[in-house]
Amino acid sequence: MKTRGASIAACLTITTLLVASCSSGGGSEDGADGGPVTLKFQSLSDQPAAIEATEKIVADWNEANPDVQVEIVPAGWDGIYDKLITQFNGGAAPDIIHYEAASIVPFAVDGYLADLSEYMSDEKRADIPEGILDSVTVDDQVIAYPTELQSYMVFANKTMLEAAGVEVPTGDTMTWDELREIAKATTKDGAYGLGWGLASPTAAFMAMAPGFGGQYFEGTGADASITIGEGEMALPELVDEMAHTDNTVLPVTLTQSGSETLASFYAGQVAMTIQGSFQAANIANDAPEGFDWVVLPPLEGPDGAEQAANPQTLSVNIDSEHVEESAEFIEFFTDTENLAALNEADALIPATTSAQEAMASSLGDENGWSTILSSGQYLTSAPYLFVDAYAQWKDTVATPAYQKFLAQEIDADQLATELEAGWDEITK
Repeated sequence: MKTRGASIAACLTITTLLVASCSSGGGSEDGADGGPVTLKFQSLSDQPAAIEATEKIVADWNEANPDVQVEIVPAGWDGIYDKLITQFNGGAAPDIIHYEAASIVPFAVDGYLADLSEYMSDEKRADIPEGILDSVTVDDQVIAYPTELQSYMVFANKTMLEAAGVEVPTGDTMTWDELREIAKATTKDGAYGLGWGLASPTAAFMAMAPGFGGQYFEGTGADASITIGEGEMALPELVDEMAHTDNTVLPVTLTQSGSETLASFYAGQVAMTIQGSFQAANIANDAPEGFDWVVLPPLEGPDGAEQAANPQTLSVNIDSEHVEESAEFIEFFTDTENLAALNEADALIPATTSAQEAMASSLGDENGWSTILSSGQYLTSAPYLFVDAYAQWKDTVATPAYQKFLAQEIDADQLATELEAGWDEITK
């Protein structure tokens, strides 16, 4: 790994450093009277059910481990990256850090996170699918335990599909060609076959690119290069064809968020919608009474049904006085029962096979969860996780370029050129 703080420190200002020096509370504490070790766990859980599940896991640990007590330090997702920069550089980072793979990797590269390889049990390692474990492995070091994930799934109005004479797909996977044909069949009487909230399209396009052989990046860190070829362009071009040739995508949804698009789904304006899998819980709660919906099988491209994994994570501050104890807590936190309970509360997919199976057993096919959980086996490592300039490229180049393409302001060749040229401008 690089010298401590080589890239992250560049983000700091004198003001930030001053704030860091005055920051309160950070790592572990030992009682002055020889009492228990206290580990600070900075948790980002912000949904009531997930907060409750997290608190129960911590309470169970504390009851069973009187000599090592864990204290939850609540923190929201907003602004957490900058907060962590301040905490690490001010020596105030907590022992246990909740985040996500895409954002925690830079801290690992700069030497702020402990290598957990020796602490991860053989059973745990075998329980985490290879592609998911790869997403938290940097320079052969396991820098986090993965906990929760999402996939992109197709939610369908079963009544509209059946009225159009469409047989609801029930296989292990469903091809994009099948989706396209269903969208054509259900586009009639003023309704559209598909609504897809693509106001911020980069995440979805990159997550689903592996099914078309798309990788985007080769290499890691500052040495990564970008390639926009057939595999990377396949999905944006397919969406363009469905929207502007087939006319099966409700136009306004291309400028909406996923949550905004759900209103059209509930109103019967679209027969299907592609959403993050977590939306199953929201649809179950918010759909009109009598709304008959179903989750369709995971989408499969020419190269399979793989989607890029960006799990939520638990890492350990390398400067913690109790790295081993922190790792032991994370082992406990991610055991089968705990991880299944947390993901059920958060409506997400557990990062371990055993927890996926436990959650499937608990929920059955209620609200499509057996189908959603089956998509977990297709989650794979995402090259962009290990690319230094990815976040900047995504926000300043890729998202506006994709938005222009979906609005037909540029064509496919211009899109590819903008994506590659924008990368070169940022990195050279």
